[in-house]
Amino acid sequence: MRLRLENAGPTGYDAVIERNRASYGADAAARRDASPKSSWKVDERAAFLDRLRVAGARTLLEVGSGTGQDSAYFQSEDLDVTAVDLSPAMVEKTRAKGIRAFVRDVVALGLPEGSFDSVYSLNTLLHVPNTDLDAALRAIRAVLVPGGLFYLGVFGGDQEEGVAGEDQHVPPRFFSFRSDRQLLAHAAEAFEILDFHVYDDRAGIRFQALTLVKGV
Repeated sequence: MRLRLENAGPTGYDAVIERNRASYGADAAARRDASPKSSWKVDERAAFLDRLRVAGARTLLEVGSGTGQDSAYFQSEDLDVTAVDLSPAMVEKTRAKGIRAFVRDVVALGLPEGSFDSVYSLNTLLHVPNTDLDAALRAIRAVLVPGGLFYLGVFGGDQEEGVAGEDQHVPPRFFSFRSDRQLLAHAAEAFEILDFHVYDDRAGIRFQALTLVKGV
């Protein structure tokens, strides 16, 4: 089942970033790197690669790369991949896979504008407070070329924001879950929506998948 959010948690983007950076330390990185990827996540990733091939994309930025499993996949498919994550431990695991990776957060990517054909982000923007989501989307839009593709995948479904008290991570992580309508409204402020679909499993987890396009 999806984590229950027990309180409002930290206020302000900087406080959230520091909490979640601590949550994704060395122990979390080791667990994440050893965990198999769900089959539906593999399918989502492969479907986005198909879109990239049709579009002729050559460069990809992964935002919130974790230990670099998805970045390694895209790099193995001949894309020029750059990865960013807020956790130094996660970035270390990513670099060990031979991937160019940097410690950055989504609002402050510190990368040249218009430098990527595509962006891939899986379950990262659910850690961004609602007050900062538009800034995060604008930051991603800025690094894309006109016509560039952005895959955004997050858990959500209900509008709820706060710290997950029952989280296995220490300290417990901050989450912002969003309704379909809420997420689509934010996405439409910065991008054209090419595709939106959801995945609901029997455990009551709803996954929202969007393929977005930077307008020409």
